[in-house]
Amino acid sequence: MNKLIGYLRLMRPANVVTAVADVLAGMAIAGYFFDPKYYFSASEHMQVQGNFLLPVMLLVISTIGLYSGGIILNDVFDAELDAKERPERPIPSGLISKKAATIFGGIFFFIGIFAAGLYSKESQYLAASIMICCLVYDKMLKHHAVFGPLNMGLCRGLNLLLGVSILNSELLNWWFLALVPIIYIASITMISRGEVHGGSKKMLYFGGLLYLIVIASIVALAIYKGNIITSLIFLLAFAFMIFRPLWKAIQNPVGPNIGKAVKGGVIALILMNAAWASAFGIWHVAIFIVILLPVSILLSKAFAVT
Repeated sequence: MNKLIGYLRLMRPANVVTAVADVLAGMAIAGYFFDPKYYFSASEHMQVQGNFLLPVMLLVISTIGLYSGGIILNDVFDAELDAKERPERPIPSGLISKKAATIFGGIFFFIGIFAAGLYSKESQYLAASIMICCLVYDKMLKHHAVFGPLNMGLCRGLNLLLGVSILNSELLNWWFLALVPIIYIASITMISRGEVHGGSKKMLYFGGLLYLIVIASIVALAIYKGNIITSLIFLLAFAFMIFRPLWKAIQNPVGPNIGKAVKGGVIALILMNAAWASAFGIWHVAIFIVILLPVSILLSKAFAVT
């Protein structure tokens, strides 16, 4: 039982739920949940009518595999550092060996790419790109001041596009939206640098500025799509969830406060994804995404987010 819990701790279950929210938001952006007779070509219409949930399930399984693989191997590459800074984690504590964790992460990566490939080659290419970005971050760029946060953000941006790839024709229309999660996750990654030893107020303020840019981008899109009122409900909740712990961290930038700001920022991704869906007029999907929030919060109480 202890080993099973150890493997679950490696996966960061609360974070995995946010990755699922990314993909669902991408599907909403693509228009997949609209009435097929108005929004799909003839071939896509047949696909949706016959197997509406199958593509959703395949891409959800894919993102679970990819995120889990990336976060597990992150701990593999960090084993020596964690032995000094976080010896209670599964690998440095000796609960899970590095070899077993590496195999575990590799299995998840395989599941992620294989599930995406069962749907389409475009989805599989995106899944493979996510895996490569995860490995580059874990092995090479994690501690780079600029490229590390950008690389981590790219993983999330591509994950959003993995959801959009449920209708491949929409990738060319909305690829640029991946820039928003890139900015958001880059800001969280920068803030997290002070999670162990404390951080800089300037860095925290800069992270807050990037948060405002993200919110402004979603507001602009919601206005463009004519869905600003419903989107504001989710955006206000999103803003509260990210700025409240961030402000406390700015007032006292010690490790525990920064850790809470990072945790809030990661889990708040669910509300940001709900805002995406709402901005595109898919309010029922937005509500479903929000239902994932208490699931992620409960899991975060049992398993570490960072």
